Amino acid sequence: MQNPDVLGIIAGNGVYPRLLADSARKAGVRKIIAVAFTGETDPALTQHVDLIEWMRVGQLNRLLKFFRDQNIHHAIMAGQIAPKNLFDLRPDWKALLLLAKLKQRNAETIFAAIADELAKVDIDLLPSTTFLEDSLAPAGLIAGPKLSRREEEDVDLGWKIAKEIARLDIGQTVIVKDATIVAVEALEGTNDAIKRGGALARKGAVMIKVAKPNQDMRFDVPVIGVETIRVAAEAKLRVIAIEAGKTLLLERDAIVDFAGRSGISIVAR
Repeated sequence: MQNPDVLGIIAGNGVYPRLLADSARKAGVRKIIAVAFTGETDPALTQHVDLIEWMRVGQLNRLLKFFRDQNIHHAIMAGQIAPKNLFDLRPDWKALLLLAKLKQRNAETIFAAIADELAKVDIDLLPSTTFLEDSLAPAGLIAGPKLSRREEEDVDLGWKIAKEIARLDIGQTVIVKDATIVAVEALEGTNDAIKRGGALARKGAVMIKVAKPNQDMRFDVPVIGVETIRVAAEAKLRVIAIEAGKTLLLERDAIVDFAGRSGISIVAR
């Protein structure tokens, strides 16, 4: 696909929207328009885009109208919305109708329904990895010392379980210690799952984060950032195992440096 001239970013939290805006600009996108959410999006994004519109999570009609008014035909979802906000939602009528039709409410079903609404007004939702292909994790050891045999076995076990919970749309992360599943991610998100697993394992646990078996690359793509490593270091994790080619490593040099100093190995397979 040829790069769009104008790009819309639906910006969640963290550095992801900012890095995406910078990469899109480098790739020659002329104009970048962002929808930002109060209490979620980092205000620093303002410096990286041409126009930013702040709204509440749940104002779907306003989002669609804003993008239409700005003549947006290509958009990318970047950054998470804190899961708890899906319960604090004060949806407008459009979002209410959308939610009412869903038999199950999870990231996959909600974002897929939003993608359908965007398509109805001629806005194509691009893969979340667009412009950030260089940040996708390559296979192999990315940081830290080589894994021990026990750690490799824990990764094998965790991988099977993580793929299964991802398939069931529960979460994408598990924490393992000495062949025992210590924590499984659900609605709380990766960082809280790490904290819980770290507290139970005390130290030396292994984290596995995978893509869903039929991962829709337009949303909910696995992401590892500096914040993930900080939380993992505080929880005294030993290993972070991720899926090669499907996990974004944001600010990779900083991640590798921080992981190395914290004695954490990052491995992609």
